[in-house]
Amino acid sequence: MSSFILKSVRHPGASSLLKQSLGKPTTLTFRTFTTSTRSSPLRTVGFPKQPTSKCGKPFFQQSYNRGYQTGPGFVQQPTNTQRFLKAGLIFGGAMLGLQLLNGEQSTTSMSPYEREYLNSTFAYTGVGLTMIAASAKLLHSNGWSFRLMSSSPWLVMGLGLVGSIGTMMATRATDPDNKVQKLACWTAFNVVQGALLAPLYFYNPAILARAGLYTLGMMGGIAYIGATAKNDTYLWLGAPLMGGLAVVALSGLAPLVLPVGSRVLAATEAVWLYGGLAVFGGITLYDVQKILARARMARQGLVKRDPVNESISLELDFINIFIRLVTILQQRDSRRR
Repeated sequence: MSSFILKSVRHPGASSLLKQSLGKPTTLTFRTFTTSTRSSPLRTVGFPKQPTSKCGKPFFQQSYNRGYQTGPGFVQQPTNTQRFLKAGLIFGGAMLGLQLLNGEQSTTSMSPYEREYLNSTFAYTGVGLTMIAASAKLLHSNGWSFRLMSSSPWLVMGLGLVGSIGTMMATRATDPDNKVQKLACWTAFNVVQGALLAPLYFYNPAILARAGLYTLGMMGGIAYIGATAKNDTYLWLGAPLMGGLAVVALSGLAPLVLPVGSRVLAATEAVWLYGGLAVFGGITLYDVQKILARARMARQGLVKRDPVNESISLELDFINIFIRLVTILQQRDSRRR
């Protein structure tokens, strides 16, 4: 066969014979012995006249047009388990560092009355946050968020301050023995907070869930440090934290005064976001220590036992940390897109 092809190449007249010989597929006949010849007739296998590729072109023609291109680099993303382990290691390391810096600490220094007082305060805080989330969801479902966002920011800020401060002062001023009025004022305070926070439901629910989980972890760790520390260890932070809170509050009012896009506005937003996160983390530590100090005073009969008033401070700490974490997560999600 090879000699015939060489002759056809040397003699042009033989090209027609070569085309005829290649035009017909070569047939091989073989017999299978696994079954009988009656049930399995002779099989024929045909081979194409030219080896072809998937694209329909002859293989030897396609090989000269082949291009080599390197695919995009693949970066392996960490799994959820790895992320949780990393976050747990960071959180555990931070807790251990704070414990070492805090010196000699022991949970046995907390009396049963103080522990029960602190647990009652945490219980009221959880119920209050649940009321805030439920009222915000209900108002958002009824179109309240659209009306709130379309209103004047100065009007919203003024009415929000009046409603929040008014209901908070009414709750604190009510005697703890008058439980009905006390709980009514406290419920009104939570509903007002829910009305102001209803537009947060415009965000992705996954972001809200993550921010809530991170806030619980952050406040839980800080509350543990404050509860296991020595008595009145962090009460000296009150004055510096109030100064930092004033700076954060003023930076939050900057978008109402400064023009959009200015460098000063970007700096004030960073102070409000990250500085506020640090300040309210410190305020949470201070509030836990203050709650324990008031628990000791209530045990001595100097003040009345009032965990409802104590829960308001923790609710405000949770709200401010939660809002900032939602903003950080939303900005990170926008950069990825």
